[in-house]
Amino acid sequence: MTARMFPVPERHKGRVYVITGGAKGIGRACAERFAAEGAQVMIADIDEAGADVAEAVGGAFHRTDMSDPGQVRALAAATVARFGRIDIWHNNAFTAVFKPIHEQSLEEFDQITGVGIRGYWMGAKVAVEQMRAQGGKGVIVNTASVQSFVGEKGFSAYQATKGAVLAMTRSLALDHAPDIRAVAIAPGLIATDAIKGIAPDVMDEVIAGIPAGRAAQPEEVAALAAFIASDEADYMSGTAVILDGAYLAIG
Repeated sequence: MTARMFPVPERHKGRVYVITGGAKGIGRACAERFAAEGAQVMIADIDEAGADVAEAVGGAFHRTDMSDPGQVRALAAATVARFGRIDIWHNNAFTAVFKPIHEQSLEEFDQITGVGIRGYWMGAKVAVEQMRAQGGKGVIVNTASVQSFVGEKGFSAYQATKGAVLAMTRSLALDHAPDIRAVAIAPGLIATDAIKGIAPDVMDEVIAGIPAGRAAQPEEVAALAAFIASDEADYMSGTAVILDGAYLAIG
């Protein structure tokens, strides 16, 4: 896969990029891509492995539980203390438990939505506050999913968060236009550690349902995020960009 090979030099030079869930998978790929394009990167994650990613990209790490509003506010404060501003805030962290609703506990639901709804809302809130304080310009990127649009068995709580992400993205775009843009990315199957536990026969069935015939690489999502957050996409706001190998086109 070649997406990692083609960063746009200095496209994000001078900008400060915050990525939540940045220790691995999509988040790590995004941290690497934005750093390669000149951004100063703050990585947030509950996983301390984010510190190694930060060191590798020349950025900073702030351990953050996105379900805790105080920790989210502390993340914003730490970013400003380190880099002086926030230009791009990328809500990407998630947690999930995949089981039918009658088997899922309220505690599990609260954990999933605590990160995927309240955490995204709080992240957007502190980002907007800072962006307005420093002059009003900025971009909020929210990681949604193809599951924002379709149903899957056993995904009720996770899908509730991803549907909410789309609605929140639209509202953010309207509240703060034209200075602060908000765009969602809706990835399909991505080749991260999260899918490594899937049985080979099950994975073969999943891949067979994707016209592109494969999972996307995290770097492909990162390339899209870097474009969305750039001046080249200045007219893009309040929408979701789908990256799914034509999965949703099947209907």
